[in-house]
Amino acid sequence: MELRHLQHFVAVAEDRHFTRAAERLMVSQSGLSSSIRALERELQAPLFVRTTRRVTLTEAGRALFVEAERILAQVRSAHDAVAAVQGVLRGTLSLGTEQCIAGVHCAKLLAAFRRRHPDVEIRLRQAGSEALAEEVAAGRLDLAFAVRTRADSEHLRSVPLAGEPMTVLCHPEHRLATAAVVTPEELGEEAFVDFHPDWGPRRTTDAAFAAAGVQRTVTLEVNDVHSLLELVHEGLGIAVVPRHFGLKREARALTALPFKGPVETSYETVAMLPPPEATSPAARALMTLLDTSRDGV
Repeated sequence: MELRHLQHFVAVAEDRHFTRAAERLMVSQSGLSSSIRALERELQAPLFVRTTRRVTLTEAGRALFVEAERILAQVRSAHDAVAAVQGVLRGTLSLGTEQCIAGVHCAKLLAAFRRRHPDVEIRLRQAGSEALAEEVAAGRLDLAFAVRTRADSEHLRSVPLAGEPMTVLCHPEHRLATAAVVTPEELGEEAFVDFHPDWGPRRTTDAAFAAAGVQRTVTLEVNDVHSLLELVHEGLGIAVVPRHFGLKREARALTALPFKGPVETSYETVAMLPPPEATSPAARALMTLLDTSRDGV
């Protein structure tokens, strides 16, 4: 099995189109088709269902796609590792992150990394924690700063960053604004502003209410912190968020209340990485920089 066959296969799988994949790879369409056929003959299984309008993966193709991405990521890491031994850190750092992750100031960290390693191209993707975990495990991201969503596995490990309690944010004129502490039972009838279900704060809050046996209604679903704070400020709902969200400038006019569930509710952030042997030199360098700069880069 040749690496170029896997590269061609992944390109077609991503584009779902032979012509577009051939243009991206800068190869002829006939050469690309020949490469895919050679791979199918070697594996003795069809990898794509081809029609006049679309190309889709077969079950065998879906299985290969996961492994092919991981193999190609490891090959890139091998090239970068050799360059690092020679004293040059180069290649690409593909980083994923949720918004406003506790325990790391992402922008400052990346700025410091670029000053130290100017030959490394930085790519940043923002998404929910579960999606980021899948990207790291598949080898599409070198690492991600997110909320713990799953146990460590052979393809994914986590390094703790920070832990903090959750806080209820509400308008100063809300009926609970003077409460000393708020429980899920007191919030069952409230309208909530929250993130999409894939995001770490939402998953943490959902778990706390599930543990209390209380159903809640998220009427306003957003994908950024600033929108959430603005909606709460306008009295359109309340929010249960990590404590440091309440320290933001936009939250100063809001009331922050301690949140107490039936079990301890902690918002735990982690760095998600591949296994040590598959971690790229750029990811290791970023983690080393993070470890030495927790108090500010």
